[in-house]
Amino acid sequence: MSSLRSHQALKPALIGALASTLGMVALSTAPAFAQASPDIMQATLSQPNDKTPEVSTEELRRILADKSATVFDARPHLEFAISHIPGAVNVAPKPGMAMSAYVSDVAEIGRVLGDRKDAPIVLYCNGPFCGKSKRLAEELVAAGYTNARRYQLGIPVWRALDGVTQIEPEGIRYIREGDKTAVFFDARPAGEFKAGTLAGAHHLPKAEVSKAKDDGRLPMEDHNTRIVVFGENPSQAREVAEEIAKNAFHNVSFYAGALTDLKLANN
Repeated sequence: MSSLRSHQALKPALIGALASTLGMVALSTAPAFAQASPDIMQATLSQPNDKTPEVSTEELRRILADKSATVFDARPHLEFAISHIPGAVNVAPKPGMAMSAYVSDVAEIGRVLGDRKDAPIVLYCNGPFCGKSKRLAEELVAAGYTNARRYQLGIPVWRALDGVTQIEPEGIRYIREGDKTAVFFDARPAGEFKAGTLAGAHHLPKAEVSKAKDDGRLPMEDHNTRIVVFGENPSQAREVAEEIAKNAFHNVSFYAGALTDLKLANN
């Protein structure tokens, strides 16, 4: 289904947004006598009149690594299940809201945080043109939360900058039912792959990613194809997914669970 394939693909308009962002960063941070050398990893959208500050991709990576804030995916649960930034949390929606005005439930966020109003929070959604994280940030501020920030560049830019995402069993089931172009890779050793794998999956250890660009395993004619990697443990699956993403594939997810659980979820 074409709508599924384009659901998470990087929009060309984001490139323009990032270029404008970098221009603003350069103007605001470089001395007048120096030539600016903006770093895309440090860029933010920097829109006027926002009630909460932004974090850059570099800052978000650091936050996730040192667990210095709780990162909330402000999108609906199915979107989260299909593809989310590793380490992010998702909560139920605010009751009674139309989908066009979707916003997460502040009460649910309070339960996750133990109602600590000063807890560090980072929100993200579907990128510069998505309003979900902004709406949620405004509701958090109104509820008295004092340390909320946004990664407004969002998951499309995260992926464009070689960031892999994580997928849940529900997301895999959704993709296998609706996106027949998706490619699944088993990162386990060859012997385990031959002993049994997910139906339709290809074998791809980390050492063979470059080779897979020439032997037909990787979809070289469409780098936005959904790619899902699973392995014998989360680290193995993520390492292979990251290696694929470094080769300019922009829609790569890894599954952090066991193959047995994955098979059960997709029966």
